[in-house]
Amino acid sequence: MGRFFVYILVCADGAYYVGSTTDVPARVATHNAGRGPRFTACRRPVILVYSEPFGTMDQARKREIQIKKWSRTQKEALIAGDMDRLHDLSCRRIC
Repeated sequence: MGRFFVYILVCADGAYYVGSTTDVPARVATHNAGRGPRFTACRRPVILVYSEPFGTMDQARKREIQIKKWSRTQKEALIAGDMDRLHDLSCRRIC
């Protein structure tokens, strides 16, 4: 599975950036060269902290949109691989 990816970067100021791509290393290099979005261009360097593969770009983009709506705490739980905490945080918002 996976020629398409969702990724999370941590910027120099601690902000998170969520995106999708077909080539994570090349995309991170683009961000660090200042040729990516303005959001990361002024927050360099950026470091890749998470990536997740998908079978289609549509799936990757849907996941990207989902993650972008999450709180910082939820993103940190995902990055840490703490699915129990992520579930608890998600449940609090809708339960």
